[in-house]
Amino acid sequence: MSDDKTERMEFMLMLRRRGISNQAVLRAMDTVPREHFVESRHSDNAYADQALPIDCGQTISQPYVVAYMTEQLDVREGHRVLEVGTGSGYQAAVLSRIARKVVTLERYRTLANSARARLKTLGYDNVEVLLGDGLGGEPLRAPYDRIIVTAAAESIPQALVDQLAEDGVMILPLGPHSGSQELIKLTKTKEGLQRETLIGVRFVPLLPGKAREL
Repeated sequence: MSDDKTERMEFMLMLRRRGISNQAVLRAMDTVPREHFVESRHSDNAYADQALPIDCGQTISQPYVVAYMTEQLDVREGHRVLEVGTGSGYQAAVLSRIARKVVTLERYRTLANSARARLKTLGYDNVEVLLGDGLGGEPLRAPYDRIIVTAAAESIPQALVDQLAEDGVMILPLGPHSGSQELIKLTKTKEGLQRETLIGVRFVPLLPGKAREL
């Protein structure tokens, strides 16, 4: 057995051992080639359970966190998903293997352009990468069945709540940019938002507007 196959098997075993049990999520994690979403200098660590740096001072989240957030989001086959914080496009690619459509917003032009090209080359045709202000979401394509935010907000962005469909779910890291953060799950009901605290996390900050450079 090749080292690559062994590495992938250990990767999937790690996810199961850490509690990921949703079969659609596991299939998506197994299908998406993570080595194409990390910088070449980090390719040897593509399947290690750790966050890795990418351009513009951003990161690609550790695989367990990607799988955990996807599982908690409870994405279904017919769903339209908004992702805030495209990064390298890895989370969007995972989501695209389950959802009908993924709209992903990135504030850095460099990351948006490279993710768009990468996803197109790899055949993820149901992902739309847009350059924009993540805090404002993308109202023209709302409502969304699911919203996932991959950068830490200091408060819940009302614009994203407004763009979430009734019975929709949003997952986001919440907390101070320089302190401890928690992963929060919000469910939108007729009565309002139901909030559940999941796990402690550490994400790059969610900043307003498009980046002036990069």
